[in-house]
Amino acid sequence: MAADSKAPAPSPRAPWRVAWLRLIGTYAVAATAGYAATLLHIPLPWMLGPLFVCGLLNVSGVPLQAGWHLREIGQVIVGLAIGMRFTPHLLLVSLELLPAMLVATLYIILATFIGALIMRPLARIDPTTAFFATAAGGMADMAVVAAARGGDTNAVSIVHALRVTTVVSIVPFMVFAFGEAGNVNTVDPAASHDLLLLGLGLVIAYLGAQALRPTIIPNPWLLGSLLPSAALGASGLLNVAVPGILIIAAQIMIGVWLSMRFRRDLFVRLPRVAASGLLIGVLLIAAAAVGAEGLSLATGLPLTTSFLALAPAAITEMVLTAKAMHADAELVTAFHIVRIAVISSTILIVFRVYRFVLRSHYESGV
Repeated sequence: MAADSKAPAPSPRAPWRVAWLRLIGTYAVAATAGYAATLLHIPLPWMLGPLFVCGLLNVSGVPLQAGWHLREIGQVIVGLAIGMRFTPHLLLVSLELLPAMLVATLYIILATFIGALIMRPLARIDPTTAFFATAAGGMADMAVVAAARGGDTNAVSIVHALRVTTVVSIVPFMVFAFGEAGNVNTVDPAASHDLLLLGLGLVIAYLGAQALRPTIIPNPWLLGSLLPSAALGASGLLNVAVPGILIIAAQIMIGVWLSMRFRRDLFVRLPRVAASGLLIGVLLIAAAAVGAEGLSLATGLPLTTSFLALAPAAITEMVLTAKAMHADAELVTAFHIVRIAVISSTILIVFRVYRFVLRSHYESGV
């Protein structure tokens, strides 16, 4: 009998062990990167540190593993933390600013509309793909809608991933370098530190996110957890403090997930689209900065709050930046909620306008 025939068969549990080791190793690297980023005084260190380091390792071919469902749990934690800050006064202020929120949303739609017109010839992609790749909606939602209308889902996905990553990477640095810190307390001194109440709040926030999942609303994990938390916080029925360690854990979870968007194969197959996506992301940030000046002048809001309110997409990350700067994270959230609601309900109408503008590139003139 051959010697190798006596070798033991590989254990079926071996792949699971490798996956667990890879998972633990990924988050150990992420936590180390976050801590190193705090020493370097990088904005949002516990999110940007893992994003940069794990993203670089992922593109370099190092096998990393993001935990299943951890990004969603991180968003639920952030949703609860922000929701607990809502008060009746804040809701009244948000209603008073509703016209400004609608105008700001129209400005974002116009900016992304122009971005699509620039993206089409720059990336040499079809008009439909260019439109949904630059639209300020969720990556998965825009990819699905684009596919139903003949767009390239890979191109849409990579441009959205790059836009979100560009915004997350650049905006915090701009805010910390040029913005002024606010005076909003990130922790309510009256909030309870009871662990049982915290657990109750997390369960309610999680169930709210689950309830929103079947809807067409993008980012249900943040909005679904934030809305019931805000209702409880504003009514006074529940006022619980979310510990800083949980916020740090949430940032690491989100940072690792974002780093997984960097896929070498997409960059190799679609280099022109990737380069164009980076440029469009920078242009949208510049448009948000210009629009923030006008929003601040019209409403009296601090420039930092206005800029974060207009930053294209990445609601979770912009809210975390606002918290770090002691800005009005709740108002930033309200602006983004209005943007998401309006864009989700009008995206196909705007697409028809876009088709009309570029009717010569379509078979029909709509």
